[in-house]
Amino acid sequence: MAKVCQITGKRTVSGNNVSHANNKTKRKFYPNLQNKRLFLEEEGVWVNLKVSTHALRIINKLGLSQTLRKSGLEIIRL
Repeated sequence: MAKVCQITGKRTVSGNNVSHANNKTKRKFYPNLQNKRLFLEEEGVWVNLKVSTHALRIINKLGLSQTLRKSGLEIIRL
């Protein structure tokens, strides 16, 4: 699966390694993603999300249900 945050949409970006001799080689910057199992109180279900640490701070501040509404994610029941 791609390294993309499900809440914020942060994804891998590319850049350069620059040596002391100013040689440039391509590299990737990955987001700090965590697999989290969070409880959605309104639905009474556990939700598995792949989120960045920045998104976890947003969830702590606003709450999971409001964050999901803002991001436009739909919860699929099994």
